[in-house]
Amino acid sequence: MSEVVSDSGLPPVQRVVTGHDADGRAVFRCEDCEPTRMVPSGDASFLTIWTTATVPADNNDETEGRDRATGATLEGGSVIRVVDMLPGKESPMHRTNSIDYGIVMQGEIELELEDGRKKSIREGGIIVQRGTNHLWRNTTDRVCRIAFVLIEAPAYLHNGVPLDEAKPEQVDPAYDAAADKA
Repeated sequence: MSEVVSDSGLPPVQRVVTGHDADGRAVFRCEDCEPTRMVPSGDASFLTIWTTATVPADNNDETEGRDRATGATLEGGSVIRVVDMLPGKESPMHRTNSIDYGIVMQGEIELELEDGRKKSIREGGIIVQRGTNHLWRNTTDRVCRIAFVLIEAPAYLHNGVPLDEAKPEQVDPAYDAAADKA
């Protein structure tokens, strides 16, 4: 049997979810292997792995975390998703009211800040994105796979004034439905 391939050409993502049985013992709730799917903007393919409705998370909430509707972030909660950024593509410049942990699993990605400064993050590198205005760019000829954990945070206060949030779906209409379907 042939394995389904992600829209990016990379293999699907294995997900294993644990929980508890009626006796309070650890069990495997589910395991699946799903491909990432292209977002309408055409620059990346996404797959939401899990979400929580609240932070801190409620491990008594038995909702299938993948089934919650979410944008780039989830107001009041958290999201983990895999993003496959296609070669030569970039995201719009954006800012989210969240702290984001990005783990580059494969390839390399460039992070650009609003003033034009750039850093390349290679495979195995980790990004801690703290509510700043930024964009992602794949300057290579290979797909870059990143796991992103996004946890809601209050807006950054500059001189006591919160900086405006500008989620990708607010900045670029092509992203409007992208994150919710991912």
